[in-house]
Amino acid sequence: MTLDGAAQAMSDNKVSADDLFELARDKTEDGRRQLLETVSDLFLGDGESLSDRERVLMGEILRQLIHEMEVTVRRDLAEKLADNPNVPSALIVDLANDEAMVAHEILMRSDVLQDVDLIEIIQHRTLQHQLAVTMRKEISDIVTRALVDAGDEDVITSLLNNHGAKFSREVMEYLVSESKRVDTYQNPLVHRPDLPPDLAQRMYWWVSAALRKHIFENFSMDRDALDDAMNDAGLANDTASTGGPGNSDEPSKLVDRIAEVGELDEHFLVTALRQGEVALFEAAMCKMTELRPTVFRRILFESGGEALALLCRAIDLDIETFLTVYELSRKAKDGQNGNLSEERVKLRNLYESANREDAEKVLKRWRRSAEYLHALNKVDGDG
Repeated sequence: MTLDGAAQAMSDNKVSADDLFELARDKTEDGRRQLLETVSDLFLGDGESLSDRERVLMGEILRQLIHEMEVTVRRDLAEKLADNPNVPSALIVDLANDEAMVAHEILMRSDVLQDVDLIEIIQHRTLQHQLAVTMRKEISDIVTRALVDAGDEDVITSLLNNHGAKFSREVMEYLVSESKRVDTYQNPLVHRPDLPPDLAQRMYWWVSAALRKHIFENFSMDRDALDDAMNDAGLANDTASTGGPGNSDEPSKLVDRIAEVGELDEHFLVTALRQGEVALFEAAMCKMTELRPTVFRRILFESGGEALALLCRAIDLDIETFLTVYELSRKAKDGQNGNLSEERVKLRNLYESANREDAEKVLKRWRRSAEYLHALNKVDGDG
């Protein structure tokens, strides 16, 4: 049987699987391409009239042929078969594991792929394969966990933007916490209809003003209470340096709430300073160090930064967090925007050389006495 004759017979549904194997003996590139297109068209056109045996055997023919075809032909085949539920799963899995340009449409659209297939691809194929999976119409929570576990921020951001993806409570909590560090998570998270209100409220303290507005308008929250809290925090910030009246209890209450949900950490400290919430930062540091606010402020703004370095060393903040806190606190106090590179070098050396046990001894003295400079001078004493 000639290639053209076989193609016509197949279009009339008169070709058996055995005839297809005979046709497959044509090793020319044109022959391979036409056989590939004809068999795929048979799946698309008369697939419902095929027996299970014929469908499986045709799938095997395609599997054998695709590895010998150029990538553009494989891509075209994948695009044709992506929406077809009757294609044998082995063939779809092969195409999904092919090069990214071949696998893309299959990964995005094929319902033949099972969760186990997708997880295997996420764990063993490329970043481009992972991104294609994030664009599926629906994604189960176990597949989203696999994508999050893979750890790529671009993949996770794409996944968060897909409202057809399901997230377990545990994974959602993790991503909310990570959004303090990864700004690109914040916008898609707060715009997800399945974000729990308590997690939205948790995010309120580190997102932008525009996202805070969205949280207010779309989640069940006490807007007046939160507005008052932020205003009180701002008032405490404005009056702290002048000794004027301010409600210093409110930032402390907010910090207590944040500590209760396990979000009081170095990311919160830096975020509070970056957003100009100095009162929240001070309350957080007092909570972490158990220092009185007046003592902490003297340490924070002591010239040179040596006292702040020892304080951060005592509570085991990482060195980059300390240097960021130092720079941001100086800008908040004096509006400094100059080059602090020389100070960074000096303070980095001090921080790296400081012994944590000695720094903890100094912190204990600061807790007992406002004369923190006296304690600082005794760092090499008997402890």
